[in-house]
Amino acid sequence: MNDLTSDKNIPLDNSEMILLRGKSGTVAIVKAGPRSQFFLETEDEEIVLGLDPNDLIVASAFSAGELYENGLKCVLYMVRELKSPLIVLSKNHKASAKLPIVVSVGERTVISCNIKPGTHPDQDVLCGSDEFNGLEAIGTSTGVELKNIPPCVITRVKFKI
Repeated sequence: MNDLTSDKNIPLDNSEMILLRGKSGTVAIVKAGPRSQFFLETEDEEIVLGLDPNDLIVASAFSAGELYENGLKCVLYMVRELKSPLIVLSKNHKASAKLPIVVSVGERTVISCNIKPGTHPDQDVLCGSDEFNGLEAIGTSTGVELKNIPPCVITRVKFKI
């Protein structure tokens, strides 16, 4: 467990994933890796996101447990390895409330419980469970810098399917 205001630098390479396990939610993080382009699809446009290998792909689940950890790994694998686009729903889309996992890509991501899941086109904020509100993940050359870490269990695991 960690103090609420603690910061931590965690080593991370392309073959690993960081899991932050809370009581009611889970956050998973991988490096973007060598692929430099990701696609963000909205109702009106396609946006090409250019990323650095040290940027992050962050996924947030609104539940905890092995089932959701496996889902997070699969979603991150689909985005990074299979080149699945990121889909942004309109603000009033009915599917928003049904999303079990949401994803963000970029140099920095802040978890917020004050936005609707899957509807935020800016990739520096990601919807998450209340316990992770304010958590910040920043990609570094050696891994991930985490700020405002809530009480949770942090582990580094192999990123393979």
